This record gives sequence, structure tokens and C-alpha cells, in this order.
Amino acid sequence: MPGTRKLGRTTDHRRAMLRAMVTFLFENGKIETTVTRAKEVSAMADKMVTLAKAGDLHSKRQIFAYVTKETVAKKLCDEIAPKYADRNGGYTRIYKTGPRRGDAAEMAIIELV
Repeated sequence: MPGTRKLGRTTDHRRAMLRAMVTFLFENGKIETTVTRAKEVSAMADKMVTLAKAGDLHSKRQIFAYVTKETVAKKLCDEIAPKYADRNGGYTRIYKTGPRRGDAAEMAIIELV
């Protein structure tokens, strides 16, 4: 993706962090993080839901390769994707919650719509 944010991390660290956060989002429905991370997670989560909606074998294998927990990947395919069958994108919502106490980073809550 040409417009990815680097988030102050190496490529491997960034990719691993995003995979973990996307998995956690699908597992729990919402997470609290910084605004820039939330925007990156939102993009990847939308891609995963779109793949899950396709429902073919190749899409499922791509999901299982990205999502770090098998149970969460199965939940994405069986429960989450069917909810958005009639929706074209925009599966996540980001709420800004104000600055973090320690370093005043702008915080946000990202959740599945």
C-alpha cells in the first residue's frame, strides 16, 4: 500500500503489530489505541471483512494467513462477515477520546459497526 503509515517501527514489527490488533478487534469487537494506529487497523480490518464476505477457499486461506488466532478467523468467516452482507465497506468506526495522560497522544476507540 503506497499510503501506509510507518508508526515508528520496522516493517516486520509494524506488520506483526497490525496483525495482532486486527485479530484483537475481531475477537473483542472494539479496542482503544492511538488515532493513527486505529486508522491503519481500520483499513486492514475492512479488507479482512471484504475477503470473508467472498467466502471462497482462496479468501479463507488469506484470512487464516493474516489473523493470528484460528478461532478468530473462523468467527470472522462464520459470524462477522454474514452481518455485513448488504453493506459495501465501512465496517469499522473510530471515536476520538482525547489525549493520553502520559504523552498526550491522541487516543481513539475503534469498533466494528
